[in-house]
Amino acid sequence: MTSTSTVQALGLAQETPIQDHIRLVADELMASLPDPGELTADERRGLIARYTAVLEGNFIYWMTGAYLSVGTEEARSIISENLHEEIRDCHPGMLRRFAMAAHAVPTDLDALAVYRDLTDVRLFVGRLLGVPLVVMMAFFEGFIQRFMPFLAELAELQGSTEKEYTDVHGVCDVAHTQELFRALSVEMSSNVPGPSTDVFEGVGLLRTLIENIVRPANNWMVQTA
Repeated sequence: MTSTSTVQALGLAQETPIQDHIRLVADELMASLPDPGELTADERRGLIARYTAVLEGNFIYWMTGAYLSVGTEEARSIISENLHEEIRDCHPGMLRRFAMAAHAVPTDLDALAVYRDLTDVRLFVGRLLGVPLVVMMAFFEGFIQRFMPFLAELAELQGSTEKEYTDVHGVCDVAHTQELFRALSVEMSSNVPGPSTDVFEGVGLLRTLIENIVRPANNWMVQTA
């Protein structure tokens, strides 16, 4: 029988490689971002609109999935605090104001451009896989914090002075990322993933979605026809 100390040690031993991997994915995504000044106004509008179409109505769903999927009370408490802040401070409202000020309210075409990849992420979240889902959310919180200056520059070039969303998430997501890593450590100490579990499955799906937000596939209209 595996002792509690052995399980805890296993969880901590796996935590650092997980952090290293998702940091590498975030580094690669950040390095691939275009220069905002080299984008056309329509390209900047589309990028902000696709980001808004994904985040405004889905982030709280994703985080709720993480809350429902974990098995430890401590991990659930950590995620609950994140959800409480998202809802109490109306972060979707912040994002909508940000998009409106940048003249980038999502259209049907913007939503369709990300539909397939967003659906893949939604279906993954619906499987309620504790550790892989917390890994995905820790990755996303860390990436978004780094993505905010880029998003803010896009909006500024669109003539916007609305910065509440990017200012808030450029700061709060640092703490959110740290707390999710703490939740991950707690969860892995009690619920070690099986050898066949791909703990990075959600990270891969989310990476594909982010890449499509930044550079939508040329054939998406054919795929959704």
